[in-house]
Amino acid sequence: MTYDAEATRQRIFDAATAEFARHGLAGARIDRIATAAKANKQAIYLYFGGKEKLFGLVVRAKVDEICHVVSLDPRSLPEAVGQLFDWYHEHPDLIRLLLWEALEVNGGQVEGEQERGDSYRDHVNGLMAAGMPDKEEAQDWLFTILGLVAWNFSVPQVRRLILDEPDPERAVARRRAVVMDLARILAEQAATRMND
Repeated sequence: MTYDAEATRQRIFDAATAEFARHGLAGARIDRIATAAKANKQAIYLYFGGKEKLFGLVVRAKVDEICHVVSLDPRSLPEAVGQLFDWYHEHPDLIRLLLWEALEVNGGQVEGEQERGDSYRDHVNGLMAAGMPDKEEAQDWLFTILGLVAWNFSVPQVRRLILDEPDPERAVARRRAVVMDLARILAEQAATRMND
């Protein structure tokens, strides 16, 4: 039986994603990642260079995944926001990873910061190409949209307490509808400014 390095890398990456989402950078353990991946610890260091680097690569890959799924075009914003909302609902690891990163990096630079920033800049440029009048408005708009969606999954306990909804799926559906309505309003306001 031959050794499949790519399959081992993928198992490690998948195990690390689950471990970091559950325990954060500080709480994650290389031993648990190796066990879950059915790999040895040396493979983790060989392929990924250590826990901090692996954490950064995991976060970056999850951010890249969502950046390639949804395009936030002002002309079709409500639908795009609905897709974004659904993606976050189906992939809860990204929110957890970003929250852990915010807590543990504490304002410092994140792993792959330049590349991640480039990805966001591409979205900003896309908004400007779609007619947003200036860069700062496009940046604020992107950050606001992401916040409207992500907050729903960042604090599910607050969502439950405020909505007083015993059925979590119904609560998520309610929030999806509200966020899409807000996106529609934002898109209409942006269209008015772009046409002036």
